[in-house]
Amino acid sequence: MKNAFFFWSFKYKHKLFLVNQMVLADWFGTTPKGDKSPDPPVVEGIIEEPSTKELSLYNYNHPHEKPEKDNQLSLQGIVTSNPYFAAGGGLMVLGAGLGLARKGLIAFSNLMIRRLIVDLEIRNSDKSYDWFLNWMANYKHRVSRQLSVQTKYVQHQNGSIQTGFSFVPGPGSHWFKYNGAWFNVKRERSERIHNSGQPMETVTLKTLYKDRFLLASILDEARQMAMKMNEGKTVLFKSWGQDWRVFGKPRRKRVIDSVILDKGIKESIIDDVKEFLESGSWYNDRGIPYRRGYLLYGPPGSGKTSFIQALAGEFDYNIAIMNIGEPNLTDDRLAYLMNNIPERTILLLEDIDAAFNRREQSKEQGYSSGVTFSGLLNALDGVASAEEVITFMTTNHPEKLDPALLRPGRIDVKVLIDNASDYQIEKMFQRFYDNEEKLDKFMKKFKDLELPYVSTAQLQGLFVQFKEDPDLAIENVEILKSPHMNNFFYE
Repeated sequence: MKNAFFFWSFKYKHKLFLVNQMVLADWFGTTPKGDKSPDPPVVEGIIEEPSTKELSLYNYNHPHEKPEKDNQLSLQGIVTSNPYFAAGGGLMVLGAGLGLARKGLIAFSNLMIRRLIVDLEIRNSDKSYDWFLNWMANYKHRVSRQLSVQTKYVQHQNGSIQTGFSFVPGPGSHWFKYNGAWFNVKRERSERIHNSGQPMETVTLKTLYKDRFLLASILDEARQMAMKMNEGKTVLFKSWGQDWRVFGKPRRKRVIDSVILDKGIKESIIDDVKEFLESGSWYNDRGIPYRRGYLLYGPPGSGKTSFIQALAGEFDYNIAIMNIGEPNLTDDRLAYLMNNIPERTILLLEDIDAAFNRREQSKEQGYSSGVTFSGLLNALDGVASAEEVITFMTTNHPEKLDPALLRPGRIDVKVLIDNASDYQIEKMFQRFYDNEEKLDKFMKKFKDLELPYVSTAQLQGLFVQFKEDPDLAIENVEILKSPHMNNFFYE
């Protein structure tokens, strides 16, 4: 029985096998002594399955040989054995990789933009906004595909109309080259509305960080261009919402000698304004509000507004015109505007007596003016009043003004600008014709008319009508007796 062997049967991969003891011993790692090379297993039939203990022993001795069925049921087996799963997984991995690469590229480009690009934002509430647009509209080395039109409309005193068009960069992206550096300009218009009623706009300039110093050069060049356009001219401002906006085209400065007032009046006002402008430290040292108010009163056509315009040109000032009777003007808005007057600007309140008369009339019609009399007084001389301001008021009826408005601090200087005196008539004739001999003839004929008064506007109308020939002016001096025949009524 030494060489007798017993046969065992077991099931493997859905098949039943019968092996002798020698082979099974080799599988389980126990080979009988004396037999070093067992014969191959002999399968003779199905007898019985091996026990659980015998299969566990086999799996322990062969750990790397996993059943093919388990391998097919695993995730790795499914992916590797199924071509559809293999292709989808590759696309998924590729898409994830590309997505990460895209995010990395965007992050890197944003980093480079922050490090290498500098941008400058200009809002339309800033003065340099219009300066830059005007500069870029006249700059030759630019590339613009979006344009906006600006129409210049001028109506002359004789009724003729002059128009002009200019194209400025519109909302969108633009490029220009300046001193060898490229600049990108992006003009954007917001849906938000500014206090002035206009949509809010911004202009953003972008360039390389190394060329950032050119931004200041561009703005300085734009400022100089704007100043050159206004050189020798007086800029008029009018209130628009809560802002001051340029009204019309800048006007040529009026020479102070072109306005002829009665003897000594013009010189006294000029000296007073000059002294005020030179006394800023004196006011500050004594704690006195640094402001000055003037009231020019007199009949219509006496030259009140013309003198203010000439005075602004004399001191290189601009003029801000305020209409107190405007229906939409309120006390708060009035105080805000008077505290934000452009620099080197005279505040002009014309026909101050009529402002509150119009308010009473408008109430009868169902409307009301927002400015109260106390609001005007507080804006002129109150806690919220502005400093470093020169205010001129005009009126044809000073008797209608409230005494509270006439007190010092609100109105410091009152000057009568009356109808033309003999001194003014002589000076005006000499300025137009420069002829002493003809002057005597004109004055004699004028006095023969025995007119109670004549305004400087009437005289100027006569001289302009016959500007080429003083004899014709002398012959037609009787026109002054019929003011309606004179077509030149203006101050």
